[in-house]
Amino acid sequence: MGQITVETCEIEGLKIITPQVHGDARGYFIETYQYNDFKEAGIPQIFVQDNQSASKRGVIRGLHFQKQFPQDKLVRVIRGEVFDVAVDLREGSKTFGKWFGVVLSEENKKQFFVPKNFAHGFLVLSDYAEFCYKCSDFYHPGDEGGLAYNDPDIGIDWPIAEDMELIFSDRDTKWGGIAEYKKEHGIGR
Repeated sequence: MGQITVETCEIEGLKIITPQVHGDARGYFIETYQYNDFKEAGIPQIFVQDNQSASKRGVIRGLHFQKQFPQDKLVRVIRGEVFDVAVDLREGSKTFGKWFGVVLSEENKKQFFVPKNFAHGFLVLSDYAEFCYKCSDFYHPGDEGGLAYNDPDIGIDWPIAEDMELIFSDRDTKWGGIAEYKKEHGIGR
């Protein structure tokens, strides 16, 4: 692999990618995505859509997933810092319902590959953050599902500071937990 290093995670399929940074007195240059390098790293997906969001400190976006049109996602932060989380929703997986989190920031320049059939979300740790991600399928209105960020059955250890005011969309306050997800999908019967 030329321009990236890849770390595997304790949940199969999740990968942390660190690009090679070329810096000098002018600043830096990084190749954030190159198909051949990613394919060699075991990420051969073709991405068809790029998205970007901006959020302030304390915003939690997610945990989101797509129902009928699942997406692989390659996520990164270009400004600020977030705690990014993926929850395994792959039926039959030995890590079903388990979560993994990683800090992504403009300083560490890490990327996080989240395969299809994971719920995904993040908490903004800095005063402001810009979050970018590539998707392997197009957005389909009405196809989004979600899980409660604070579901005790998942048990995400969010790094919430004492002085942090959490901010959610209305929709993100209404998601159920993993038990409801399993019941809805007939898992564990």
